This record gives sequence, structure tokens and C-alpha cells, in this order.
Amino acid sequence: MSDTPSNLDLANIKAMTFDCYGTIIDWERGISNALRPWAKRTGASASDDELLVRFAEVEPAVEQANPSWAYTQILRCVHRRLAQSYGAPATDIEADRFARSVGDWPVFADSLEALGRLKRCCKLIVVSNVDRESFAQTNKQLGAPFDAIVTAQDVGAYKPDRRMFDAAINKVESLNVARMDHVHVAQSLYHDIAPAAAMGIATCWVDRQHGAPGGATSAPTTSVTPDLTVQSLAQLADAVEASHGRI
Repeated sequence: MSDTPSNLDLANIKAMTFDCYGTIIDWERGISNALRPWAKRTGASASDDELLVRFAEVEPAVEQANPSWAYTQILRCVHRRLAQSYGAPATDIEADRFARSVGDWPVFADSLEALGRLKRCCKLIVVSNVDRESFAQTNKQLGAPFDAIVTAQDVGAYKPDRRMFDAAINKVESLNVARMDHVHVAQSLYHDIAPAAAMGIATCWVDRQHGAPGGATSAPTTSVTPDLTVQSLAQLADAVEASHGRI
């Protein structure tokens, strides 16, 4: 576990809402893998890390300006803006290939086992900034472990919009779990932890980058103190099982 003290009594937690991309899915590796062929073809002078930081600047702006767009549309626009910023325009085929790559983004090594362990203790709900079709492909990789699903397409908004978290709470309550008995689990402070905390939702930050700066969720900068911090879903599963008397 992290040295960050926990203000969360996991023994009372009966449901967990999860961010997916960045928390369960290694979206940075997926994004880098999907952008690399374009960068190589055009000779774009940017490292993977630089592209991820630029992605973190462009993607939220496109989402907030176009909340009704499906995530595939968001990614097409993001790809074109990235390409323009490096003076290496993408073809429509390259932009579309990037937009359709979400289902191929890899799963973090600990995610499948951890979700299986957590499912024995809690209801699991995914709350994701993607469209239904993209998440359906990811869900196949994960073995469909979720009791309920909320996508941006369902809500017509993108996190950090509070409507995504209102929808999450509604899903939690529909599973006969009280709001106070639920925690939101995520890697992004900006997209997830800060807005959830502002609504009085208990939060668990999965610090996948181990405090390192940069990456695909590096901007905008956000200051918030989660109720619990772990560095992997495996660590979270360990803590939950211990609190529920399973180990």
C-alpha cells in the first residue's frame, strides 16, 4: 500500500465505480502504439512521452467542446489536432484507425485478477469516457466483470462533468447499494478523483505512474486529496479482501 493514510473504511464498501482507461486499461501504451505508425510515416519529431502530454492537453478540450460526440469522433479530431500541431497532417484513414484502436488498448497486468477478487466482495460498475461500441470491445478483453456500465455516450457528457457521476450514483443505487457504501476508483485526478470528491463520493486514487509527472492525464493540473491511494488494482484488492475478512 501507499504511505498515504486512508480515510476510507473498506469494510463498509459494497460497490465500486471504476474509471477504465488509465486505471484498468493501459491507455498510454495503447495510445502510443496507435500513434506510432503515423509518427514514423510523417517523421513527426515527438517522443511517445511528448505525444502523451500533448494528447492530455488536446483531448479534454475536444470533449468539453463536443459532449454529444461519440468517443470515436473525439479521437478522430484529437488525432488531426495532434498532427497539425506537429506539422505532419494525418490522413482520414490514419485518424479513423486511431479512433477505432480503443478496443485493442492493452489490459494492465494486474487488472483481470484484481477485478475478479474485488467482484467477490463488491458490485462493480464502470464509468467511462467512451462510446458503447468501443467499451464493448474492451469488455471482451476483461471478461465482462461489471454489474453495470455508464459511458459518456449514455450520458451525453464527458468526465469531469458531474452528470457522469450522477449517472454512476444512480447505477449504484439501482443495485441496492447506498451512496455512502460506494467508492470511486480511478487513476486520473482531473477526470475522476477531483469531481467525485467534490460531490462527496469516497475516492481511491490508483497512482499508476507512482507520482511521476507527465502522461496522458497530466493536464489540466488538479489538486485533490483522495480518501485512499494505492499504486495498483492488486494493492486495492489486497486491502479490500483484508477488510472483508477474506485473507
